[in-house]
Amino acid sequence: METRPQNSWARAIGSLIFVSRWLQAPLYLGLIVAQLVYVVVFMVELWHLIAEDVFGDITHIEEATIMLTVLGLIDVVMIANLLIMVIIGGYETFVSRINTDGHPDQPEWLSHVNANVLKVKLAMAIIGISSIHLLKTFIEVGGMSESGINEDGARYTPTGVLWQVVIHCVFILSALALAWIDKMSQSTAKAAHAAAQTAAH
Repeated sequence: METRPQNSWARAIGSLIFVSRWLQAPLYLGLIVAQLVYVVVFMVELWHLIAEDVFGDITHIEEATIMLTVLGLIDVVMIANLLIMVIIGGYETFVSRINTDGHPDQPEWLSHVNANVLKVKLAMAIIGISSIHLLKTFIEVGGMSESGINEDGARYTPTGVLWQVVIHCVFILSALALAWIDKMSQSTAKAAHAAAQTAAH
């Protein structure tokens, strides 16, 4: 079967569409700036933990306060990890290859990254962030009554906490669905490859 040659207009439009992927590059550079902001936020929160919560009154250290602050720091780190996955994985998948082959610090997941793998990893990262927020809520509402409770300027109610749990469960179900879809697509691709090899022989 002969392939009809493309005219010059079709080739020009195709080239323009292909080059347009570089429009996403400034977006990933912007996410690097956002990650720098999170580094500043982390250092400020760490300074507050050391200077105020620990050495502010070293004879009356409240464990719950320390735990909440540390959970906040973990939350910042997990969001930074999410940013890294979006920056590196998104750029590698949608813009251009990152030539890190043989580099000792190359992330293990980068060697087989694609859109499906990236979506599953992002879903898992979101679940981790949601888990931290849910744990912080559980610590805050230890003595909550039916009327709710006010903690650090925020109001917690049984209905609000219930919805947090429901949303967290939705995140988990979404991640499971994405992982199942990824597994099914891989199985289909392997079956098609095996059928093609059988037909070739």
